[in-house]
Amino acid sequence: MRFDAAVLRSYDSPFAVEEVVLNAGPARDEVLVEIAGCGMCRTDLAVRRSAGRSPLPAVLGHEGAGTVAETGGAETGLSVGDHVVLSFDSCGQCRSCRAAAPAYCDSFASLNLFGGRTEHATRFTDATGTVLAPRWFGQSSFARYAVVRARNAVRVDPSLPIELLGPLGCGFLTGAGAVFHSFGLSPGDTLAVFGAGAVGLAAVMAATAAGAVSVAVDRHPERLALAERLGALPLHAASADLPAHIRRSTGGGAQYALDTTGDARLINDALRALRPTGHLGLVARLHDTLPLEPGTLDRGRKISHICEGDAVPALLIPRLTALWQAGRFPFDQLIRTYPLADVNEAEADCDAGRVVKPVLIPNRGKR
Repeated sequence: MRFDAAVLRSYDSPFAVEEVVLNAGPARDEVLVEIAGCGMCRTDLAVRRSAGRSPLPAVLGHEGAGTVAETGGAETGLSVGDHVVLSFDSCGQCRSCRAAAPAYCDSFASLNLFGGRTEHATRFTDATGTVLAPRWFGQSSFARYAVVRARNAVRVDPSLPIELLGPLGCGFLTGAGAVFHSFGLSPGDTLAVFGAGAVGLAAVMAATAAGAVSVAVDRHPERLALAERLGALPLHAASADLPAHIRRSTGGGAQYALDTTGDARLINDALRALRPTGHLGLVARLHDTLPLEPGTLDRGRKISHICEGDAVPALLIPRLTALWQAGRFPFDQLIRTYPLADVNEAEADCDAGRVVKPVLIPNRGKR
């Protein structure tokens, strides 16, 4: 089977949209999905900075959504024509998976990151026969088709705009899951969000849906304006004494804070903005030592890392689509769509902050 995909051939080269080959159909626990749309996440773009740890050439993309074109058998529980949102892969058997914590699966790295997967490693090639790295986050969905394990394909209502739903499988899931699961926000609770990108704004929308009070911190005025429209009090990241502003705005300090930036100064500001026993969650991967200033963890405050919003995708994704249908989680306002052929333009816009969430549409011609 031959189809177009965006291939990354070197860490500093642009994506090349070219023909690739799937040499075998889905196994008994897999489905072949025709991708209607795939979100571009900063985790995809971070491969460029992986210092050789990610094998290339490869097809990235891990926020895919589309229609089931073929199944490996009845045990998948899916049928041809089903609309599905694709999320991260997990084994389903380890202690974490059995405890409804698939983001902390013992095999998360080997199933989702290049270099660890061994089964069917050579069935995905370019047109010359060169093997492409096995599935990125179980998908490699910057492509017209993707083979995924049925375990990480979530069936959704076919009346929904399937081409826009992919980011519900990662970026939006992470921000909303942090609010609903990691923090468990209730009406009247207070949240400070640092970084008004896709994850941060998803957290703002979820906080608003939960009846909580939120503050959004960012350096881009247009993103602060969007956060305000979504229900948050906007604060510029360069504001003098940012923690004091947040404490005043939340009646003595936020109960919860979510940092999506990985910036040490903002992480310390977030801790100082918390009230006693407050909880700061980090979603960005830290690449350097994190210096914590004296007093930031006093009085019961705590800090933890949150992976994939502590979510079970099969449960949270339907919840988010139901909230969207009710007008309470307007994630479509964060999306700009691009033809797959414009993948490099989408990356440039994402890097420059001109778009919150790019979504690539494989079946749309170049603009």
